[in-house]
Amino acid sequence: MTRIRRRSEAIRAYILEHIGEEGIAGKVSQEFSISRQAANRHLKSLSCEGSLVSDGQTRKRSYKIAALAAVSFLYDIKPGLAEDVVWREDVQPFLGALPENVLELWNYAFTEMFNNAIDHSGGKSIYVSIAKSAVDTQLTVMDDGVGIFKKIQAALGLLDEKQAIFELSKGKLTTDAANHSGQGIFFTSRMVNGFDILSGGVFFSHELGKEVDVMFDDQYSVGGSYGFNKTIVPVKLAKYGTDQLVSRSQAKRVLVRVEQFSQVIFDFTGVDRIGQAFADQIFRVFATEHPEVDLIPSHANRDIMGLIQATIKAGRPGFKGTLPSDA
Repeated sequence: MTRIRRRSEAIRAYILEHIGEEGIAGKVSQEFSISRQAANRHLKSLSCEGSLVSDGQTRKRSYKIAALAAVSFLYDIKPGLAEDVVWREDVQPFLGALPENVLELWNYAFTEMFNNAIDHSGGKSIYVSIAKSAVDTQLTVMDDGVGIFKKIQAALGLLDEKQAIFELSKGKLTTDAANHSGQGIFFTSRMVNGFDILSGGVFFSHELGKEVDVMFDDQYSVGGSYGFNKTIVPVKLAKYGTDQLVSRSQAKRVLVRVEQFSQVIFDFTGVDRIGQAFADQIFRVFATEHPEVDLIPSHANRDIMGLIQATIKAGRPGFKGTLPSDA
C-alpha cells in the first residue's frame, strides 16, 4: 500500500507541475506507463478535491490550477508604515505553516519589495495581494508611484527605461546609496521561482535557474566570499532595435558600475557580432584601468570570440579574464 500511495503521489505531483501543457492525460500515461483512463482518474480526483478546475466535456475537457485561497490589503504610505509589521500581522499568517527556510525566503522577498515601495516609489499607497494554489503561492506588491524604471533612469541620468533595466540586471543598483545596498531587488529576483516587474509598460523578468533576465544556477560570489562580487551582464540588452554593438559609447553603457564587482561575465547570448571599438573599450581600455576586475566573455560565437582574442593579443597587462571554450 505504501508503494502504491507513493506512486499515486508522484503522478499527482507530475500532473500539477505540467497541467498547463497540452495533452496532459497522454503525457501522464506515457510518463508512468499507465492507461489514459487511469490518468484521467487522477485528473478527476484532483478536480474533485479542488486542486484543479475542469472545463468542457469528455475528450475536450481541459484543466487548470485552482486558486485555493486569496487575500489582498491596501496600505497608505505614511509615517509609521513598516514592512516588518505588515509581514508579521498580515502576510505571514496567510502563508500559514511552511518550512522555516521557505518562510525566511518569503520574509526577505516581501520585506525588500515592500520597503522599496515605501522608500522609493513616491506614491500614496501600496496594494498587496496573495494567491495560493496547490502548486505555488503568488505575491504581488503594487504602488501608485513614479515607477521603478523611470526612477532609476532619472536618478542615474540614463537614456531611457530600457537602460535602467540593463543596470538593474547587473545588481548593486540603488538610487539611495546612503540607506540601501542595491542588492534587494537583485537577490529577490534570484531566490524565487519567478520574479516579474511591470512598470510604465516596461517588463523585467527572471526565472530561477536562468542566468539571463528577460526584458519586454546563479552564483554571485567568488572565491568562497560571502560578498556580492560577481555579476552576469546580458550584453544583448545594450542593443536598441536592429543596431549592432560597434561603438565605444555602447561599450561604456555596458560597463557602467561593473567596477564594483570582482568578476564580470559578459553573456553574448543573442548577439551576432560586435565592433572592434566595442571590444577594445571593454577588453583593453577598461581591463587596463581596472586590473582587479576579472572579465569573462561567455556564450560568444566564433566571430565575436575571435575579435576578443585578437584584442587580448594586442597586449593588455591588466586583463585577467579566462576565455571559455563555448564559442
